[in-house]
Amino acid sequence: MVEEDWAPLRALGFDDQGLLEVAHIVGCFNYLTRLADGFGLQLDPATAEASQTGAGLQRDGG
Repeated sequence: MVEEDWAPLRALGFDDQGLLEVAHIVGCFNYLTRLADGFGLQLDPATAEASQTGAGLQRDGG
């Protein structure tokens, strides 16, 4: 990445601390998805459908 890649977030008001937090969150998701792929984990049917349709997931009453 180069400084220009951060320009859209800076335009929204993100400072260096905010950009660092974004980078950490992106890195965590990158790690978790690679780990899940490595273990062959699959989405449950409701989450898979939500990912295809954009419909929100419903929380169970528990």
